[in-house]
Amino acid sequence: MKKTIDPIRFEVIRNAFTEATEEMSAALKRSAFSTNIKTRCDFSCSFFDYNLRPIAQAFGQPNHLGSMVQTVRYGVTQYGMENIQEGDGIMTNHPYFGGVHLNDISLISPVVYQGKTMGYVANLAHHVDVGGGAPASIGAFKEVYQEGVIIPAVKFMKNWHVVDDVFNLILAQVRAKRETSGDFRAQIAANATGIRRVTDLLNMYGADEMAYYMNAIVDYTDERTGQEFAKFPHGVYEAEGYIDNDGYTDKPVLLKVMVTINADGITCDFTGSDPQRKAPVNATYAMTYSAVAFVLKCLIDPDVPINEGFYKHVKLIAPEGCVVNATMPYAVVGGWETQVRLIEVILKAFSLVVPEQVPAGTKGMMAQVGSGGMDPRKKEFYCFYEAIGGGFGGRIRSDGPDAVGVHGQNTQNAPVEETEQNYPLRIVRYELINDSGGAGKHRGGMGIRRDYELVDHDASMTIMSDRDHWGPWGLFGGEAGEKAYYVLNPGENEKRLGSKLTVDLQSGSRLSFQTPGGGGYGSPLDRDPEKVLQDVRNGKVSKKYAKSSYKVVLNAQGTAVNIDATNKLRQESRGGK
Repeated sequence: MKKTIDPIRFEVIRNAFTEATEEMSAALKRSAFSTNIKTRCDFSCSFFDYNLRPIAQAFGQPNHLGSMVQTVRYGVTQYGMENIQEGDGIMTNHPYFGGVHLNDISLISPVVYQGKTMGYVANLAHHVDVGGGAPASIGAFKEVYQEGVIIPAVKFMKNWHVVDDVFNLILAQVRAKRETSGDFRAQIAANATGIRRVTDLLNMYGADEMAYYMNAIVDYTDERTGQEFAKFPHGVYEAEGYIDNDGYTDKPVLLKVMVTINADGITCDFTGSDPQRKAPVNATYAMTYSAVAFVLKCLIDPDVPINEGFYKHVKLIAPEGCVVNATMPYAVVGGWETQVRLIEVILKAFSLVVPEQVPAGTKGMMAQVGSGGMDPRKKEFYCFYEAIGGGFGGRIRSDGPDAVGVHGQNTQNAPVEETEQNYPLRIVRYELINDSGGAGKHRGGMGIRRDYELVDHDASMTIMSDRDHWGPWGLFGGEAGEKAYYVLNPGENEKRLGSKLTVDLQSGSRLSFQTPGGGGYGSPLDRDPEKVLQDVRNGKVSKKYAKSSYKVVLNAQGTAVNIDATNKLRQESRGGK
């Protein structure tokens, strides 16, 4: 006789698992040393059952959460379940065995209850440096061996003690040893917290009951996801887009997807995307998997949980050796730039399916900057890293948000005060860029300008970004957003830089990082002139831009719309007399 599911107990247990991963996140955030983890929250936490099925994930980085499904399965199976005991921690960052770029290091620990392994807690954190050819471990590399230390599945922790030989070997490769040491120990604290919380649940309900409800949670999500996918109209939908350049040549990198929707579900086929390159633009399979998972989750009922029941519906075809499924030894350090743009391409395909749910083009890149040198105050080598926000695309009912991390990039802002307190850097400008959002019935969001100055020391700085050739695309008649600009020593003798490079700079040098605005949604001629006026008053749009792109004429003071002149100009723009 089949056991009856108690709906109240079901929800209590389901949410308790999620809260266990949220407490892991809190422990990691509060224990970390680097600004990138403790403030920007560049990490994620999950719980997997004994069969390595994801059961619960914290509200973290969608890019990480999708990729962790691949990473944890590799880490545990490669090391061997039978070799992982209570108090152990398996560490890995191998990009070609379920991983992403080398900075993202995962730590996996078993949850053992009454002598039996009931599951695994895992966290993934972006470390500010893992060695390699440039500080912060981002740079225009050609192969993965230049990017930093590669960690296969190794036992980093045994019986709750760090394995010193492994720890020392890793630390010997990195520049920012103090921050790295602290961040590793924060990852240990996160797993210990997760184990305690899951063990509390096992003590409360028992192993058999918990196993039964874990299966029920997966089955429930499986059914809900299938129902949501069945709502999409059947058909084949295609789209393509480009990475502006690969860092070594100006040849764009083609990304192509064919979305097939039928009775078997949804499949994303990336056949036709460019071959992998000896350049820092290749994505791993796990990165591409997370891109597909993110888009599909965005397009279904937000109430559907995220666990194995959802992920089993994520189907993709990514031929080995192409830029979205690179093979050894091709570089993957800039793979997240490609992955975020790939999300945009998939969404563009879905704009033909559910146009009311898809935004115009966003900044469409991770927009990474890193620096490193000898801190003159602390007398130690430092590494600084962050990924900067930009404009989001306009939507069917609203303008795109200004200055945000887009899509799977859920990292937060690095405050000026904290940055200047912890690093020998000065943020001399941090502002929104007016006229950067693409014109449309609903305007694209504004990009960000962030200018860094080196204080009392020489250092190298790296840009790992994109969008300096073309701005984010508009949708359904909307205009493209402004492109990105990377400028050395802005002003009279400024020098324009590329989007993927490392430069050695002297004390006092400044680097201006200017991200794109989002694309517009719908024709600019359909935007309410009063909204254009409000944008001018708020400094988001100039009077000149209002006239050239929106065909809205303001009075001399820029305080009111000239209705007659606006109507005439718009009529002429539509081809009327």
